[in-house]
Amino acid sequence: MLFYMGTVSFDVVPVIKHRPAVGSVYRSPQLYAKLRPEMDADNSSTDAILTIWKHPKGAEWRPCLSNSSEGLPESNGYVYVEANGGLNQQRTSICNAVAVAGYLNATLVIPNFHFHSIWRDPSKFTDIYDEDYFVSTLKNDVRIVNTIPEYIMERFDHNMSNVYNFRIKAWSPIGYYKDAVLPKLLEEKVIRISPFANRLSFDAPPTVQRLRCLANYQALRFSNPVLTMGETLVARMKERSANSSGKYVSVHLRFEEDMVAFSCCIFDGGGKEKEDMDAARERGWKGKFTKRGRVIRPGAIRLNGKCPLTPLEVGLMLRGMGFDKSTFIFLASGKIYDAERNMAPLLEMFPLLQTKEMLASQEELAPFQNYSSRMAAIDYTVCLHSEVFVTTQGGNFPHFLLGHRRYLYGGHSQTIKPDKRKLALLFDNPNIGYINYPIALGFF
Repeated sequence: MLFYMGTVSFDVVPVIKHRPAVGSVYRSPQLYAKLRPEMDADNSSTDAILTIWKHPKGAEWRPCLSNSSEGLPESNGYVYVEANGGLNQQRTSICNAVAVAGYLNATLVIPNFHFHSIWRDPSKFTDIYDEDYFVSTLKNDVRIVNTIPEYIMERFDHNMSNVYNFRIKAWSPIGYYKDAVLPKLLEEKVIRISPFANRLSFDAPPTVQRLRCLANYQALRFSNPVLTMGETLVARMKERSANSSGKYVSVHLRFEEDMVAFSCCIFDGGGKEKEDMDAARERGWKGKFTKRGRVIRPGAIRLNGKCPLTPLEVGLMLRGMGFDKSTFIFLASGKIYDAERNMAPLLEMFPLLQTKEMLASQEELAPFQNYSSRMAAIDYTVCLHSEVFVTTQGGNFPHFLLGHRRYLYGGHSQTIKPDKRKLALLFDNPNIGYINYPIALGFF
């Protein structure tokens, strides 16, 4: 039985407003607007780069690699691989190729770099790496040659496409190579594996892992032009940060147009941003994101920590950790989306920020300018030698750097790898103030 008093109008329907979940909407600009006056007024002299970390007590980590002094048995044949992707995906392929060739007692042909439609870099192995050093460093562990002998290629009309090609599943165990690849190698004396990115499992026996590490940390040295340019910029960064004992922070920022588009996150660019991202997704991935039935939830993506940090958010995070405006920062990145607008707040917070384009003249960078992998190799070198490395989005670049820096510095490399799930909630907190901001970040 229904009891009521007065009259009820069924013409008026109450409007229920949906309140987005905390952290699901990009509100970092509003937070920055609130905190900026206090940031600008902060004259504290504490410099986090000098005080935030100290080496832990105890023994240093030491690399356990050593070159073999034994001779190599007769080769079972030649392995030719095509390394696809960008600089560090190709680096993965090279290290895996060395490990597989050594495991199969095969001769490795210098990997061929596959031209990628997104990276669009025609560089060859010798353009990026020191080939002679690579071969000589591994000479007692894996045979490496530049070309396959004529007498073998004659059987295939000197055409690599006629050579048997293995289409190997990603993350295949090393045992697969012994069971499936080795018999064909012994029969044909040359096999091809294309594509070869991520075609070897991380879970491999110590002998295989040793070859991977030997290739990555000792044999792969950048070519002389790339290495010289990178080391020149390292010297300039240390010179400019002399007041901090030559210590600087490097940040790997992934906020290029293709990264923003692929993330499917929504920022503060309005209609123009939506048009740009829709066009970039269609241009780069041809209908992948518009398939029938596909549902994209930007809010859920942000809450799950999958959105790339914006330049503004990187600045907020570092200021919250105690790095002040006198900190020298090296920014490693491609072309930032809507750079003038998006980079402005980061430069306000860290006016001494540098990029390779700011550290070097146009004439110095000209030989590398149109080659994305060579430019990335220069960034890699400057980040490798920084006091602190900040990764913002994951991927091959920071993963390689984390391992390489630990290898070089006895396990004591300072790295900031933010929890972006927590940051999404923090940056959407309207009650936070600058005084309690570092504590809220959870780093102190």
